[in-house]
Amino acid sequence: MTRGRADALPSSIDAAAQPVADKNRIRSIDILRGIALFGVLVVNLVDEFRVSLFQQFLPYQPSPLPLEGAIARFISMFLEMKAFALFSILFGVGLAIQFERLARRGPRRRLLIRRLLILLAIGLAHLLLLWNGDILTEYALAGFVVLPFLWVPARAAALAAAGLLTFYAAMPALSLPIAWPSVAWLQHHVVAANHVYATGTYGRIVCFSWAELPYILSLHVYVFPRTLGLFLLGMVAWRTGVLRDPQRHRRLLSAVAGFGLILGTLMGMPDVLRTVAPWLTSAAASACLANAANIFMGLGYTAAVIVLVEFTRASRVLRVFAPLGRMAFTNYLMQSVIFTWVFFGYGLGYFGRMGLVEALVLGVVVYMCQIGLSAVWLRRYRFGPVEWLWRTCMYGARQPMTPSSTARQVSLLR
Repeated sequence: MTRGRADALPSSIDAAAQPVADKNRIRSIDILRGIALFGVLVVNLVDEFRVSLFQQFLPYQPSPLPLEGAIARFISMFLEMKAFALFSILFGVGLAIQFERLARRGPRRRLLIRRLLILLAIGLAHLLLLWNGDILTEYALAGFVVLPFLWVPARAAALAAAGLLTFYAAMPALSLPIAWPSVAWLQHHVVAANHVYATGTYGRIVCFSWAELPYILSLHVYVFPRTLGLFLLGMVAWRTGVLRDPQRHRRLLSAVAGFGLILGTLMGMPDVLRTVAPWLTSAAASACLANAANIFMGLGYTAAVIVLVEFTRASRVLRVFAPLGRMAFTNYLMQSVIFTWVFFGYGLGYFGRMGLVEALVLGVVVYMCQIGLSAVWLRRYRFGPVEWLWRTCMYGARQPMTPSSTARQVSLLR
């Protein structure tokens, strides 16, 4: 091929636009995404797909079944909010990786903005047309906020992250103007939701879910500082080399894993802490500790998985999660498609009628199937379907889907 013909190729198809070769992928990050997706699946399935999102904000009523009660306590203590914290850290890591990969390209700011705009479009479609428990829209908006920090020193980003996370932890003790409905409204709404979601047509369910959005927005406003702080923390972890070269930061990672998990567990057990510090009996203090526990536990999970993958033989077992993590975007949306069909009226209509244990078994089965399907898919293709669409729209050119097509495009550029 002549030089002139190569110059005529779309500018988006160059070395920076090529998918990362398997040998160059950071295995621990793919594994982390896969594990985080399980936590997100469990929390969403138990608290949002199966029953109304607002049911968890009603006065606590213990389950008459001991097993259900034990599982609910475990999810609340070790997964609820913690899995989303882990996912948020990884999103920040992904932004920093993309920023560096695009360093040789002039318009990387434009490409990153386009990347977030596409995520926002997919998130809004997911939110408005399928399920209002979407997290992608919040992540896209938060991405726009933290994007300028990719151009500032890592120390400044770290200080901003510390400030945002401290503010989030202290929020329950502050008088913030975040509106929230009364218990009476919540009780009435949960009854209505159980009827509409279980028996309604697609159109009626969509209209009902739109009516819930103003109240769901309050939840997003509440956690937005945490999302921003964890995004920044992930960016800093990558830019400072902690995740890029874990061998050099083994002691730091081990310390974060240990302290994060211990502090997160203790802060999530206010009854234990009250025996040492009676002033923690106030509701505001307990809520502040719970917010801090989410942060520390998310950090502890992140560091612990990296330590296990990089420094122990557990990597032989944990690597099964890597294909799922490489296709996390596709698998996340596929979970919404599956579970809305299972629980909503235009499908099987199990909303409000399936027990916690049964729902958890369903979730594990779906997750195991996704592990197998992801592994099979990635033996043939470079990306998941949604990842391919995201990448193609970002670069404005059809991206190579198979290894053979990648090799052909690279040869054309030489």
